[in-house]
Amino acid sequence: MSGFDLSHLTASFSGKRVIGPLSLQVSPGDKVALVGKSGAGKSTLIRLIHERVNRDASLIPQELGLVNALSVFHNVFMGQLDQHATWYNTLTLARPFARDRTDVQELLQALGMAEKLRLPASSLSGGQRQRVAIARAIYRNAPVLLADEPVSALDGPMANSVMTLLRDRFTTSIIALHDVELALNYCTRIVGIQNGQVALDQPRENLVASDIMSLY
Repeated sequence: MSGFDLSHLTASFSGKRVIGPLSLQVSPGDKVALVGKSGAGKSTLIRLIHERVNRDASLIPQELGLVNALSVFHNVFMGQLDQHATWYNTLTLARPFARDRTDVQELLQALGMAEKLRLPASSLSGGQRQRVAIARAIYRNAPVLLADEPVSALDGPMANSVMTLLRDRFTTSIIALHDVELALNYCTRIVGIQNGQVALDQPRENLVASDIMSLY
């Protein structure tokens, strides 16, 4: 499954409605940018979608969810934990299999972090931590990517490099982005969120940056 029809999505916090009711249809091959100002509900929407399509999705949450005490390798390997037997995962904790180590090493190479394989996640900078979470999501090898500001800590060239990698590795994606230019350059569809509702939903080619900036 790489497309889905989500209807009647709602979320409330402390009795206050922050999302919906909202419906979103995503077709296989859609690369959706969720845009809108902070607090519009983009992160909540990513979480709601993940609850619905969990097993078919790779998630990059804004808080990243890395385990500081584990190595970069093991943090990336966690993307496939539910795809292996417990004995396999236990063995991997002590001594990774060569194939897994090679696969993770290649991913880290593509993200400019090959030399960090054995380092603990606690030793990494913010941008490096973000790239480990990106590697974990790609390693999961799911058809759908759900990502919440996945390149916010990366500089321009690295952000573009990572967005290219995410575009090429996932059939379908929904990515919350603050950077309007990245949204227009790497996504095929722009969905604007305002006050928990869909305020804009257009193919990229119908829009210019100023059309999107009105949401901010």
